[in-house]
Amino acid sequence: VMALRVNCQKISPEAYLAILERNAISAQIVPGFVDALLLDKPIVVDKLPGFVDGLVSVQDLGAQSYSEILSLKSCSRVLDACAAPGGKAAHLLEHEPSLTLTAVEKSPERFKRLENTFSRLKLSANLLCADALDAKSWWDGKLFDVVVVDAPCSGTGVIKRHPDIKLLRRETDLPQFAKQQLELLIALWPLLRQGGEMIYLTCSIMREENDDVIRRFLQNQADASVDAIPEKFGLVCQFGRQKLPTEKNDGFFAAKLKKK
Repeated sequence: VMALRVNCQKISPEAYLAILERNAISAQIVPGFVDALLLDKPIVVDKLPGFVDGLVSVQDLGAQSYSEILSLKSCSRVLDACAAPGGKAAHLLEHEPSLTLTAVEKSPERFKRLENTFSRLKLSANLLCADALDAKSWWDGKLFDVVVVDAPCSGTGVIKRHPDIKLLRRETDLPQFAKQQLELLIALWPLLRQGGEMIYLTCSIMREENDDVIRRFLQNQADASVDAIPEKFGLVCQFGRQKLPTEKNDGFFAAKLKKK
């Protein structure tokens, strides 16, 4: 299967499904998702009707579901600190076009993909090729209502799509990822307003990169507390929720932190 995210600013899932059917492409609505479709068979994106015009994007169901964890309001200031290739950030704007969104990406190569995503979808945001850890080099000093940390990780939740991870990853990689993940949370916490929320995400199924990172953060951050995430987002963990990989979605972990 192949998951699509329909751009509800431009077309409804039902209307896009009808376009697919006219093009002999078999797909189905996904219960519980407001803008997702599942193709019965994967196809190259160039053959998706309206792809170049921003009608639709390719995005795993797990990645699509996270937007519902956020408490977004009209005109909220949102930071996506590890934004490339831009699917999650774009999804937020498709739902709430009035957001003031800042999307940061350190890698110049991946930043180009971020720019391409926003250009294709004709979305407006403050896109910055910068190191999220070095906030003084790019932050304007205005606090954010929401900070999203979709942290670099081992990728063990996406082995289905990237089987080479089994060969490339080593056990010694996990402490390095966990160190970087904790550093991101610590560095970005001061950018969040009181009462704001930070969403921590990984596409890992390893406790060392998920619950353990949140536990270490909370031990040293007295003004942070854990907010509940709805049951539909998977198995309950100590500090968040986790979905394991299935035929329809990748595995991921999510935790919501509130600033007291």
